[in-house]
Amino acid sequence: MDAPKEIFLKDYTKPDYYFETVDLSFSLGEEKTIVSSLIKVSPRVQGSSAPLVLDGHDLKLLSVKVEGKLLKEGDYQLDSRHLTLPSLPAKESFVLEIDTEIYPHKNTSLDGLYKSSGNFCTQCEAEGFRKITFYQDRPDIMAKYTCRVEADKSLYPVLLSNGNLISQGDIEGGRHFALWEDPFKKPCYLFALVAGQLASRDDTFTTRSGREVSLKIWTPAEDLPKTAHAMYSLKAAMKWDEDVFGLEYDLDLFNIVAVPDFNMGAMENKSLNIFNSKLVLASPETATDADYAAILGVIGHEVCNAHYSVYEILYCVRVTCRDWFQLSLKEGLTVFRDQEFSSDMGSRTVKRIADVSKLRIYQFPQDAGPMAHPVRPHSYIKMDNFYTGKFLFAKKTGIDFICIVFQSNVYEKGAEVVRMYKTLLGSEGFRKGIDLYFQRHDEQAVTCEDFFAAMRDANSADFANFLQWYSQAGTPVVKVASSYNAEARTFSLKFSQEIPPTPGQPTKEATFIPVVVGLLDSSGKDITLSSVYHDGTLQTISSSSTILRVTKKEEEFVFSDIAERPVPSLFRGFSAPVRVETDLSDDDLFFLLAHDSDEFNRWEAGQVLARKLMLNLVSDFQQNRPLVLNPKFIQGLGSVLSDSTLDKEFIAKAITLPGEGEIMDMMAVADPDAVHAVRKFVRKQLASELKTELLKIVENNRSTEAYVFDHPNMARRALKNTALAYLASLEDPSYVELALSEYKSATNLTDQFAALAALAQIPGKTRDNVLTDFYNKWQGDYLVVNKWFLLQSSSDIPGNVENIHALQTTIIQVYSLIGGFCGSPVNFHAKDGSGYKFLGDIVVQLDKINPQVASRMVSAFSRWKRYDETRQALAKAQLEMIMSANGLSENVFEIASKSLAA
Repeated sequence: MDAPKEIFLKDYTKPDYYFETVDLSFSLGEEKTIVSSLIKVSPRVQGSSAPLVLDGHDLKLLSVKVEGKLLKEGDYQLDSRHLTLPSLPAKESFVLEIDTEIYPHKNTSLDGLYKSSGNFCTQCEAEGFRKITFYQDRPDIMAKYTCRVEADKSLYPVLLSNGNLISQGDIEGGRHFALWEDPFKKPCYLFALVAGQLASRDDTFTTRSGREVSLKIWTPAEDLPKTAHAMYSLKAAMKWDEDVFGLEYDLDLFNIVAVPDFNMGAMENKSLNIFNSKLVLASPETATDADYAAILGVIGHEVCNAHYSVYEILYCVRVTCRDWFQLSLKEGLTVFRDQEFSSDMGSRTVKRIADVSKLRIYQFPQDAGPMAHPVRPHSYIKMDNFYTGKFLFAKKTGIDFICIVFQSNVYEKGAEVVRMYKTLLGSEGFRKGIDLYFQRHDEQAVTCEDFFAAMRDANSADFANFLQWYSQAGTPVVKVASSYNAEARTFSLKFSQEIPPTPGQPTKEATFIPVVVGLLDSSGKDITLSSVYHDGTLQTISSSSTILRVTKKEEEFVFSDIAERPVPSLFRGFSAPVRVETDLSDDDLFFLLAHDSDEFNRWEAGQVLARKLMLNLVSDFQQNRPLVLNPKFIQGLGSVLSDSTLDKEFIAKAITLPGEGEIMDMMAVADPDAVHAVRKFVRKQLASELKTELLKIVENNRSTEAYVFDHPNMARRALKNTALAYLASLEDPSYVELALSEYKSATNLTDQFAALAALAQIPGKTRDNVLTDFYNKWQGDYLVVNKWFLLQSSSDIPGNVENIHALQTTIIQVYSLIGGFCGSPVNFHAKDGSGYKFLGDIVVQLDKINPQVASRMVSAFSRWKRYDETRQALAKAQLEMIMSANGLSENVFEIASKSLAA
């Protein structure tokens, strides 16, 4: 295929024409849908003779009118991607009317307007609106919309779109209509339409000004009982936004629709949020604690988007990102916001640990691979490839698939950039910056520099080279060396930073890195800091921690009046998204694990120790030396395990070892077999040495009470189930029986599935029996069954690819296995290439159905050069096979070609 066109940030130009109003009309049908648009157009420059170029894809053009005059074929130019109008009225504004015919029932991309599971639904971000009608499909085109939808009333009794319902009624032929009006300007990617057989859970929310907002969550009628938690989450998020950011929802109606067929986790279309069913539906019997937490977080994310993301309303302010390169203006901000919301709803430390773990598992490897890109990318072929999902599920045309995909810099690292603003400015200063940002940019298309300027100017702050975070790809590596001068009573920290080369950026400049630091004395208490000397200036502090502003490639900070050599606690709360290398000894790390007042850094000390220990053991394994676990590491984790003052969920996180991918990411040549063997050895040794304590935890944290979703109960279950998994890893018959007993006696899915997961790693009859039992019980609930698929595909049992093939022959076309399978390095990277071939075949097949999901799957190949020569050759062969496939999509082409070129 010809190489698709690459789009560059530097080539951005303002549109020649703006759209003021857009009136849409949909006549929904079983075989085809007629879409009519009436657009009021105004030139950016009066008297402009520029052509109007409209985007369109997979559309049948029926007619075009300008000022009521029907255009003939010679009056416009039409190709597979664009409709160009070369001659337009020289007027202040004119009316453009376009009729198109589309075929939603054939749209398997789940992009634009599609029909699935009996419902019509839309997904327009980033470039889906062009599959609905010809339009300037770019975020800096904002207009006020009306939308009239008509359909067969018996088949589609519910007709929804953005804004407020203006009128509805019956029309001839057994059809009916609904007319919706959105009173505020929006870009077309936030347009939404849903039609189908749906029922609603209804509630209200009273805003702080006393206005009543109607809340509706729409699902198929049989799923309505599972929406109670989603409604709780919606109301909690709306109240939190009012309390923390002063944001009051501005419309009288808030609709959420849950559909099983959706590429994204959710979409923040104003007043008509569309969610993947997984992120709305929950009951104690069918959803785990993780599901409940995800629903809370994602609904919080989309409520935030509905308030103040790209264009949405804050104090009647409308701001849009100028182009898709500025996507982090909304997604970085809203990921940060949903992290904060979830932190306030539970444990802030545990949430921070979870977010940083995700960053290290997904983001750091991406930053070191061929798909590395800055928070604001310089170019793209398909903007869809910068979208992300923590957990992606969709069901379409009889095919189920699930995929855990890479986390884009735009989202997760974008959130870390926003967090650094708050770290530097404090909560009050951060709020001042947010307020100024919206005050300045009402109805403007803005850039990352505008957000930066608002934060800086609202606080008269010096951010030096902070903007490098937006323009440079890669994860900075910060090295820290410490020294103590007993005679002068000073303690010095020397920092050096570098960012490894990435595609297109062989050299990098120093960036602004905030380092939150505390110093511990020999008793484990925080030292009250009095002053720090840096760059010729002595700064008075008087606190137990401070923020060091590292802006150069090398610099030194010297603390005064330090009576004894301290142990430094560095990057508290993970104050910057960097890799850190320090001169801390193992004794220092064990000391921090036991005493650091910053709980995140207590966890981090344990993780650093575990990574060092596991890397050393990998070396021993590769050289056929016996594996021996350091007793101090066992004692260190044992002390955490028995510390009753600690949060139980924190303990569960603290005793969980780094993942295999994280260890391989630290190796010059990744060795999946050695890392898997070592991690399995360490888990078994810990379980063996601490089995008394672990068994006590299981016994003391059982409960027969009704399921409650709150932090104490979640923490209790998390610790119990982590301990159970450790014990089951011993494969001792008594502990296998314990796990089986926990499975049978569980009163909620969290506990039952945790026991099932522990048993699923142990080959044998018990494993087979419980997996069959679980499937037989839940085969009618596709969300629960997909957990079952994922559990088996992610299992590390030897030769698991054959089990997946067997499942596929038993349960036809199950792609829900794929994401989990790629998450099992020992099987995906099997040295015979079976894992690579399995994924390669699936990518080619799926690309013809849903390119967006296929591209996310092929990203599992992106770092193929990190492995030994045998694996490199096998992975490369699959990438070449994918590239040679007929009709390869732009989405897959971009990922596969960049991976090969790395």
